Amino acid sequence: MKNIFFLFPLLFFFNSNELKVVSYNIRYNSPNDGINIWENRKSTISKFFVDENPDFAGLQEVTHSQLSYLSQSLVDYSFIGVGRDDGKTKGEYSPVFYNKKKYKVLFHDTFWLSPTPEKVSVGWDASMERICTYGLFENILSKEKIWFFNTHFDHIGNDARKNSTDLILKMIKNINSNNIPLILTGDFNLEDDDFSIKKMQKQLIDVLINIEKSNDYYGTYNAFNNKLISQKRIDYIFIKNLKLKKARHVHLQTPFKGWASDHHPVLSILKI
Repeated sequence: MKNIFFLFPLLFFFNSNELKVVSYNIRYNSPNDGINIWENRKSTISKFFVDENPDFAGLQEVTHSQLSYLSQSLVDYSFIGVGRDDGKTKGEYSPVFYNKKKYKVLFHDTFWLSPTPEKVSVGWDASMERICTYGLFENILSKEKIWFFNTHFDHIGNDARKNSTDLILKMIKNINSNNIPLILTGDFNLEDDDFSIKKMQKQLIDVLINIEKSNDYYGTYNAFNNKLISQKRIDYIFIKNLKLKKARHVHLQTPFKGWASDHHPVLSILKI
């Protein structure tokens, strides 16, 4: 009997090395979305996180009211991040939610995708402020550390997307000088044949690099159109110094049979 009880902490320790990660653009709280307004989608999205129980989730297009709702609904989670318009609560966040029962934050910050990343700013030919929120997390049980970066690139500026790619790769190199396992999530507003995504794939592992365009679950941007199969893969999870076990795009629908967001979430199982 003593041996049986001794096994439980060991099993928990080994399982703690497995990570479940989500990247999800949840669509900002727009009053012009008709049947797809946030009030009709929010419970589906919060239930998705409760059911999947990820270790980390990088979200995009999150307004302060949405952040408040998710913080109240996801009782096992805390988040890091700030609003991009003022570095506080104004404008969209790119928050990182983490399971606070399994991880603690050692450090966190946000930088702007611009030539002046240390302050609120619009970069290059971008249409608005864009940010990357990141943090260093430690597994409470195993003490394993992991860096997590989450971003949302501009949807208009070509130069902004190119330079944002270079900036993030440079920041990762400078910040992660100890080569700690790392995850980068985001809505990059770039399809996977783009030069900048190819550049990312040379330095980091794209968890769904081998997905075929013929796959019904290939695309991530759906524009709330549930009658067409999306062919635009613009949401990604990139990793470094982690083992990929499996990954997929999830089709998540509301009770109204519409998509839970105008993007599909990306889900990945990783191992340290």
